[in-house]
Amino acid sequence: MIFNEADAVEAFWRARLRGDFAPAAYYDHLTIDDAHRVQLGLIARRVRMGERQLGWKVGLTAKAIQQQFGFHEPVFGCVLQTTESGHVFPPHSLIKPGFECVLCMRLDRDLPAGSDLAAARAAVGQVHPALEIIETRVPMTQIPCAMADNAQQKTCVLGAPVALPEAPEKVACTVEINGEVAGGGTGDAVLGNPLNALVWLAGKLASHGRALRAGDIVMTGSFTRQFPIAPGDRIRVTFTGVGVVEASMAS
Repeated sequence: MIFNEADAVEAFWRARLRGDFAPAAYYDHLTIDDAHRVQLGLIARRVRMGERQLGWKVGLTAKAIQQQFGFHEPVFGCVLQTTESGHVFPPHSLIKPGFECVLCMRLDRDLPAGSDLAAARAAVGQVHPALEIIETRVPMTQIPCAMADNAQQKTCVLGAPVALPEAPEKVACTVEINGEVAGGGTGDAVLGNPLNALVWLAGKLASHGRALRAGDIVMTGSFTRQFPIAPGDRIRVTFTGVGVVEASMAS
């Protein structure tokens, strides 16, 4: 198949309207860069229809997630909605849902391509303990198609903001599901330092004619593997020196 961006965006848009989210004809026929172009085209349509892009996500940064899905380079997606810590999702409101444990950074200034770690740090105004709520709308055996479908992004649950820790790579998180410890990780799982996700994203967006701007939020990548969510689950994630974020799904 010869890739045509306009045709691909239209095909994925129609699949979204049908509830398929990715046309099977594109399985095994997209590169990651093609997928990001389709994703941005779809987001532009959604914004024209009234949604608002709040920022970005960086995914597939931690080795645990890369091993989980057999893919070994970062990807990006767009954040179009958030909710506050403590949110309860109605049953059956999410499609094959899961969550990831993330520091969400809010930018106070633009971060251009070519920036270094110090510039990334200086650009961050606040950081939230966060859960990225994902949906497996497209099989993760078809990662480029899943990335075209906005990289599994559904919403982000944000805890209270704080100042960026001096060493975000040393922040540790503990994951509790229904009162039981289910896992944990540290910030260095995210490309060695969550700030490196900002540096990577600034460069990657520039290659697609986009940029990180003041006011954007950025989900910098999970400290842990991806966890599924089932009806009745209560999720609590604690980030040392940052705070706690909670969410649940009603039975």
